[in-house]
Amino acid sequence: MARGRARRYSRPNPSSCVYRQLAVRTRSQMKDSRNFFQKLPLEVFHLILDNLSVLEVSALCLASKQMNGYVVDYISTLAWKSKMMHQNFHNTYCPEQECFGKHFRNLGVLFKRCTMLLPTKERLKCILHKFSQVPCFLQETCSAPNCIGLSRYGVFLQTIIAGWDEFECQRVFHFLCEVTNLLHKIEAVVTTGKPGMGLKLTLSQNIRYFCRKVLLDLSPNQSDCQFWLLQLLKPWPLVSQAHLLLILYGPQLTEGKVTVLHWQDLVERELPQDALWNLARAILLLFNKPELKDWTLQTTLAVFEEIIVIPRPWHLENIARLLVVCGNKLCYTVLASRAQSGLIRDIAKVIVYIILVCEKDGYEMNWVVHLVQQLHVGFSSEVQKFTFIRHLEHMFSDIIAEFLYMYEDENRDVFTSTCLLLDANARFHTKFLHLLLK
Repeated sequence: MARGRARRYSRPNPSSCVYRQLAVRTRSQMKDSRNFFQKLPLEVFHLILDNLSVLEVSALCLASKQMNGYVVDYISTLAWKSKMMHQNFHNTYCPEQECFGKHFRNLGVLFKRCTMLLPTKERLKCILHKFSQVPCFLQETCSAPNCIGLSRYGVFLQTIIAGWDEFECQRVFHFLCEVTNLLHKIEAVVTTGKPGMGLKLTLSQNIRYFCRKVLLDLSPNQSDCQFWLLQLLKPWPLVSQAHLLLILYGPQLTEGKVTVLHWQDLVERELPQDALWNLARAILLLFNKPELKDWTLQTTLAVFEEIIVIPRPWHLENIARLLVVCGNKLCYTVLASRAQSGLIRDIAKVIVYIILVCEKDGYEMNWVVHLVQQLHVGFSSEVQKFTFIRHLEHMFSDIIAEFLYMYEDENRDVFTSTCLLLDANARFHTKFLHLLLK
């Protein structure tokens, strides 16, 4: 049988197959090769980043660990710090000031992303190092009036810690206290000396400004504000907590271009409603906080009672106005707590001033009537109920007589007749109201 001719196979030409040229590169060769950005001169790469917005630069941090390192090197340059962080914080009427809040919020996003691979303490150290050269971002280093540097720093910080759990935020608080010496400064004004006197008044204002602008006022919700406020209060005894709360939220007075705390005015004269609103809001933050291991309703009531005697017992109208601004629930709780302690005469006097405040400030009398009715029902015996109504009616007479006493010398007979009429009115209404409330 004839054997056929053997087939000839030609070897393919390597130059005709492009993919074989690619296959020649080994994995180690590919790893050693530099990427596009590594091939660029550093100045050119920074020039590219200069033309990107802050948010666009922050997005590059998410691309890779290597790119994150490039961005960290870029924002560490003196040129970038001068351009992005040294702003005009003293001209509060500058049109660009409104955009500064958004700018520092974007900076917060950038720093949050470029430090996301670091532990919390290292992140905070890195951030503080970048901001330590800006005097307006640090407590007591900027003396310019109306400086908004700390409020911008607050926007920046709140952006960074957004979404962090409570444990991490506690570490942030302790780190801030460590680098600013905040707790030692608070101790100097709340545990020694007389409140609102001497050089410590300036330190009190610095503490108030720093805590309000950086931690409290810019909190995105009530829960966060409660957290920071409790962190500030918990290290101190009860009296010092009340003192610190008054430093942070007490009324202020502007004298020329200087703002000072209203220490003596709380004692000597009546203050308007808006002067007490911030303090009432802070007390309600504590009052509405669910029961915690180290903060209870009794703690809030005790702090309230301490506040109204700093620096000395307040003018009664200021106490009444603070209770009215705090609302019916807290007002009833405070007065009911005093009733349990047997302070019926004190309750009656405060209620009379609450009625006066409602008349001055335009509040409805219905809620005061309901408040008196609630307190009346809370007494367990008929004797206590009658005593409460009797004290309330006689207190009207006593307070009006005090007002008339200032004009006693002008017409003695009219003053005497008015006092007798007030006493008779009190006795009559005591019997009448007791009969209606049975």
